[in-house]
Formats: sequence, structure tokens, C-alpha cells
Amino acid sequence: MKFLVVLAVAVACAAADVSHIVKSDESQAPILRSDYEQQPEGHFQYAIETGNGIVSQAEGVVKNPASENAALEVKGTVRYTAPDGTPISLEYVADESGYHPTGSHLPVPPPIPEQILRAQKFIADHPAPIVKKTV
Repeated sequence: MKFLVVLAVAVACAAADVSHIVKSDESQAPILRSDYEQQPEGHFQYAIETGNGIVSQAEGVVKNPASENAALEVKGTVRYTAPDGTPISLEYVADESGYHPTGSHLPVPPPIPEQILRAQKFIADHPAPIVKKTV
């Protein structure tokens, strides 16, 4: 079932109308390359490249296919140029633990303050005592 949900999301993303996001001349970019391969057991891979410089590829593998805990793991990359001219390169992994993107254009959280790190270490080093209830 998880596989069908992930596959439905992938198809929805691929079929999404993004004409309102890209410039009108880019919405008609020619497809230079489009490869797709799917195996009966659920593994797949695709690659697409458009005339306006968008390149995307991904590979999906079904983990633990013969068990109740079957899960789809998808690894992929997307490259394009942002409207301001910045080259964007995104790598991602999507699996049973969620979606994990990496890219230099993504925001990064600030470092954890030293006081918080010390407090976390103190808590880990001094666990709360277990109190037994007497009846």
C-alpha cells in the first residue's frame, strides 16, 4: 500500500501543471531525453532532461518486498537554474523515515547554543530517579 501511495505522489508530481511558476517560454521547453524503466517487483528508474536546462533522475527500490514492512526507497537528483540565475542542485532520499533533501540552496538551522548542549549532556548524564509507588 505504501508503494502505491508513493507511486501516486510521484505521478502527481510528474503531471503537475507548473505553467504559472515558470516563464511562458519555458513552459513549452522541449523534452530532450526521457527514459523510464519499471520492474514487476516495483523497482524503477527514470531520467528526464528538458531544453531549458532541467535535469531530473531518480531510482526507486522496494526494501523488504516479501514482508509486512515493505517500503519504497527513492534516491534522486534535480538540477535547474533559478529565475535569478542561481544554479540549483538538489539530491534527495525518500524512504520509510521521510523525505531527506540536500542542497546548498536549502536553509540550514542555526547552531545549537552551547548552554543547550551542556543542559542536554547534563540530563543524559543524570537521569531522573525511578520512584516506586507503594500501595
